[in-house]
Amino acid sequence: MKILFIGDVVGRPGRDCITRWLPEIRSKFGIDIVVANGENAAGGLGATPDVLKELFASGIQAITLGNHTWRKKELAGTIDTMAAVARPANYPDGVPGKGSMVVALPDGRKLGIVNLIGRVYMEPFGCPFERAVWELERLREVTPLLLVDMHAEATSEKIAMGWHLDGRCSAVVGTHTHVQTADERILPKGTAFITDVGMTGPMDSVIGMERDIVIRKFMTGMPGEFKVAAGPALLSAVVIDADDDTGCARSIERILRKE
Repeated sequence: MKILFIGDVVGRPGRDCITRWLPEIRSKFGIDIVVANGENAAGGLGATPDVLKELFASGIQAITLGNHTWRKKELAGTIDTMAAVARPANYPDGVPGKGSMVVALPDGRKLGIVNLIGRVYMEPFGCPFERAVWELERLREVTPLLLVDMHAEATSEKIAMGWHLDGRCSAVVGTHTHVQTADERILPKGTAFITDVGMTGPMDSVIGMERDIVIRKFMTGMPGEFKVAAGPALLSAVVIDADDDTGCARSIERILRKE
């Protein structure tokens, strides 16, 4: 199975990048399934049902979220109806939505997807390491092809998750920090890993936001309303090739498209 995972989609520029480049990428790499992190897809913070529907219409087949899952209150009332959307699995019990999902392809193959959120420099949710193992053991009864989105701030926490899950899933991909890292590799037991897939959104920005507003906040400490930047955009992603029978990754390749 060829899996394309697209890093954090930021606002309208990020969504436009997918419309522009996804058909070419799918054709060039022979992609079977497209997964994207969509937690910043609506105005740079959060996601709405309409924006998620737009992403699905553009060719995305599954969407993961993160720490901005509930920024748009309308999502809380509808996420339970969205079969191909996952929020972090280690959110507290009783939170709407689900932390994992299985997406079936027309040829019968299935991809299990787990969404996690880190705890370092973020809100103290349940242990992502324990939850990951529980979710993967359950999904493995359905399919050996398993993908984990580790949405976390600290590179050390994402790297630790990769080693923790080596041999337990096809891939662990890091999201949230919006800067693509150059450490993609296949770990010894067959799990593909990258610390951060990167961002899909405005290039001349501070992780997607207007530069001057962010710089002013760093210099003064005063709050300001962040806005999605304008100008040229980029698409950051990885292609993972996983064995259909064993689930082990054969390769992982970074993709970076710029306007």
